[in-house]
Amino acid sequence: MKPLVVDSSLRALIGGAFYPSGHTMVMYANEAQARDSADKLLADGFTGDDIYFAPPADIISQIAPTVENGDEPLPSAGTDGVTAREFVKLAREGQYGLLIVTKDDEAAERIKRVIAASGYTIARRYHALVIEDF
Repeated sequence: MKPLVVDSSLRALIGGAFYPSGHTMVMYANEAQARDSADKLLADGFTGDDIYFAPPADIISQIAPTVENGDEPLPSAGTDGVTAREFVKLAREGQYGLLIVTKDDEAAERIKRVIAASGYTIARRYHALVIEDF
């Protein structure tokens, strides 16, 4: 599992809001739940390079700045800024996240199956132009 590092590849081209296309972000009430899900994802065939661990401090320091001015120069036509702000709000409440590489629908189905009973708070899959709720 890797630490979360929000670089340009995880941001929207317009506005720069957090938009990790080809990934799924899952939030958990506590660290133990997040780590347990990560272990289960690894056991299901995901690799350490597929999973980013996102403690609250990292979400706040790395995702929050992407939406402070995320509606400049124009408001977003989608929900990228709103969704990123939702992650930041949960992080401020002490929640942890996992960002998981989601290359295709098969990977998404595996993630859904693994996290189904994990007690996650929210899960969002980022496609090229759409954010999908799990």
